[in-house]
Amino acid sequence: MTYNKIHLKRSGRRLRFFFWVVSIFVAACAVFALYLIILITTLPSPAQFSTRSVSQSTKLYDRTGKTLLYEIFSGEKRTIIPFNEIPEQVKLATLAAENVNFYNEPAISWRGMLRALYVDVTQGQITQGGSTITQQLVKTVLLTPERTVTRKIKEVALSIELESKYSKEEIFFHYLNQIPYGSNAYGVEAASQIYFNKSVKDLTLAESAILASLIKAPSYYSPWGDRQKELFERQQYILKQMKDHDFISAKEYDGALKEKVVFIPQSIGSIQAPHFSFLVKDYLINQYGEYMVMNGGLRVMTTLDANLEKIAEKAVEDGAKRNEELYSGTNAALVAQDPKTGQILAYVGSRDYFNDAVQGKFNLPVQGLRQPGSALKPFVYLTAFQKGYTPQSVVFDVPTEFDTRGNEETSYKPENFDEKFIGPVALQDALAQSRNVPAVKVLYLAGIDAVINNLKNFGITTLKDPSRYGLSLTLGGGEVKLMDLISAYATLSQEGIKHEQKIVLKVEDSSGNVLEEYNDDSKRVIDPEYPRIISKILSNQDLRAPIFTASLPLTVFPGYQVALKTGTSQDYRDAWAFGYTPSLAIGVWAGNNDNKPMKRSGSSILAAVPIWNSFLSEALLKFPSESFTEPDQLPLPAKPMLNGEYQTTITVGGKQYPQIHSILYYVDKNDPLGPVPSDPGQDPQFYNWELGMIEWARANLPNFFSYNISVPKS
Repeated sequence: MTYNKIHLKRSGRRLRFFFWVVSIFVAACAVFALYLIILITTLPSPAQFSTRSVSQSTKLYDRTGKTLLYEIFSGEKRTIIPFNEIPEQVKLATLAAENVNFYNEPAISWRGMLRALYVDVTQGQITQGGSTITQQLVKTVLLTPERTVTRKIKEVALSIELESKYSKEEIFFHYLNQIPYGSNAYGVEAASQIYFNKSVKDLTLAESAILASLIKAPSYYSPWGDRQKELFERQQYILKQMKDHDFISAKEYDGALKEKVVFIPQSIGSIQAPHFSFLVKDYLINQYGEYMVMNGGLRVMTTLDANLEKIAEKAVEDGAKRNEELYSGTNAALVAQDPKTGQILAYVGSRDYFNDAVQGKFNLPVQGLRQPGSALKPFVYLTAFQKGYTPQSVVFDVPTEFDTRGNEETSYKPENFDEKFIGPVALQDALAQSRNVPAVKVLYLAGIDAVINNLKNFGITTLKDPSRYGLSLTLGGGEVKLMDLISAYATLSQEGIKHEQKIVLKVEDSSGNVLEEYNDDSKRVIDPEYPRIISKILSNQDLRAPIFTASLPLTVFPGYQVALKTGTSQDYRDAWAFGYTPSLAIGVWAGNNDNKPMKRSGSSILAAVPIWNSFLSEALLKFPSESFTEPDQLPLPAKPMLNGEYQTTITVGGKQYPQIHSILYYVDKNDPLGPVPSDPGQDPQFYNWELGMIEWARANLPNFFSYNISVPKS
């Protein structure tokens, strides 16, 4: 083979090789071009920035609208804030931290990308982004955070398109409202609330630089993590960048470096007044649906008074700790209500929501069904006054066996708390001193059905079966809720006008449209005369003195007229204290969330009243001093016992002898102001009541004559 032939053969091979190389390259370019076309045509549209619905968290505030109680969100805490309401120092700190030439450069920083590519190649992995603010926004809002070549291509294409459709200011607006700052905070307003418990407009320069520091790596630089040193080092770097680029003066720079930045504790930053906040959350979901509450960006102004709430939380915490040491009662709850509006001002559902050892998440005011002890007695006496009995009417506080159903198994002999019997006692004294035997007699005289009907009208929702309770109802035989009882006592405060309880003042949607505002739902449930009588009795310090003895000072608040009623359930499982003025009603419960009894010494006066006093001593100072309206002075009925006279005389053989009877001798319980019964023995309780009274008379009246025509013959 000649040289020419060999040369031609080799040249042909080179041409074919070159042809195949070119063909493969062209094919690869075509495939890549097709890939880019497909990739770009399937990209999300930047127009979504102006049309898409952004998930926003719902925020609960106290009644002033300044204290954030709780932020409800489905995964992102976010609040959109207008660009002109974001402080200039926040914008400049962000530019200094992330993209100082943002306003003067294109959507893509090729220099930054090449620098990042060099670092990635030399380190053998993708570690740097080199992204502009536009690229970061695209990555955060329209793309996934994955670090791949495909995602980077999408990012470049979308960034270029984004800046062709939106101005730099519009892009920066979306950036500041949507980028993550850690702890589920998206956007600068949410971050400001979470870390500093204040709106972004109230941030200092030093705090603004802190938020800008978080953008680079929110989890790494978290203020609640163990890298605060690195966080402040980055803050100082950003402040220096701001000074070097003339964003701030040297004086401002020095001042920011010296400022002590304080972060709120993470637990407080996430929720305040937790039992109340979750109660409001449940209410909102019931009203507006879960999706709206979790994503709709509602702004909710609640009824809670943040200052009163702090006083209440401290009173409960301190009181429950004391009770745990003294009476084995680990928990307590407190509700304060504005009786004139029904608005809940303070609400502590348990000693400590975050303490699982004491079952702190249990929300006792609404979840707990507990026996109220003597706390229902005022409503029993009120019903009796409706029927014609008076505060001066007398019953005998003596050992008495009750049998209202003709069944010995249901008959019982109640004891008084002091295990003593004091004989004839006026109803006002019996109520103020919370004596049990008189209270059972008054319930019998008033009628169980009538009492339960009044309790229902006053707001008690759980007593629905009169046959179940019998005469033990007045001693706490039925279960009630603290929330209901405080409503009932608030109604007493307002002379029988019941204001429906409210926990929300206003609800606005994310656009500021008002969805709901406080409206006073009130109605009169009883003639005002009878609550006035009850308030006069319960606010009389002299009447209550015999039961409180050494603890009486805890019930006195100079300059204020305060009504008070306590209650202790059987086995000392529940201790209660309810009090009110015309301006404030408060209820306290003490005990154990698992319903275990406290020690026998854990009565209401020792376990609940100190908590009640601790709160009122501070809280009352925030309210005006008001007096209760005096009841009318009506003439007393002519009947003995009904008018306060328990002893009369009879003449036998020219001599006068003392004559006493139980009140059933003089009144028909169904018509106490009507004629004297012709045959008192027709009342099934008559002889039982007479026997106890006669035994007392024989022991206490030296001239008592056994010629008592009503004495049973047995």
